[in-house]
Amino acid sequence: MDGTQAKERRRTATHVARPAKVQEVEALRERLGQAAAAILTDFRGLNVREIAQLRSKLREAGVEYKVVKNTLLQRAAQRVGVQGLAPLLQGPTAVAFSRTDPVGPAKLLLEYIRQMRKLEIKGGVVEGRVVTADQIKRLADLPSRPQLLSLALGTMTSPLVGLVGVLTGLQRNLVYALDQIRQQKGATTLTPSIESVGSVEPIESKAST
Repeated sequence: MDGTQAKERRRTATHVARPAKVQEVEALRERLGQAAAAILTDFRGLNVREIAQLRSKLREAGVEYKVVKNTLLQRAAQRVGVQGLAPLLQGPTAVAFSRTDPVGPAKLLLEYIRQMRKLEIKGGVVEGRVVTADQIKRLADLPSRPQLLSLALGTMTSPLVGLVGVLTGLQRNLVYALDQIRQQKGATTLTPSIESVGSVEPIESKAST
């Protein structure tokens, strides 16, 4: 193979790879733009099986865990207006994306680190702002979204019980009222009114005339 053919092959490979990179950057841009939190981790020390197990555990909580290229993630961050991410993009990077709950993935990752003694949190992006690893750890101390919902429902228990009682009473009154109407209609149909009885002439008086 001469030099011209080698250059042509490299050029072709570049053209093939470029659309794939563009698509990857766009996918990362979309994930970052929609994420309530994107937590960056250094996964050195984890084998393929352990990464798959961690990914599965996070997926159960609605969190996507994805190994990314630093250069592509940096481009995606710039496109969504996230500044200051570059210092976190050292070494291998995998990102935990959560669309709804910024606290949940932080709790899960720190729990995994305590159990496995592997993985390192680099920092992340929370609500569009770059945060440090220490801030992620403090974030994990907060109640998660399901916990907050549970607390909110707990405080609403008494009012809900009262509301159920009111609705039950209204239903009971409605049934009673409908029953009374039914009885009144039945009485009207079977029993003639006093006025209608008085208006009927006796049969004997007709015969006498």
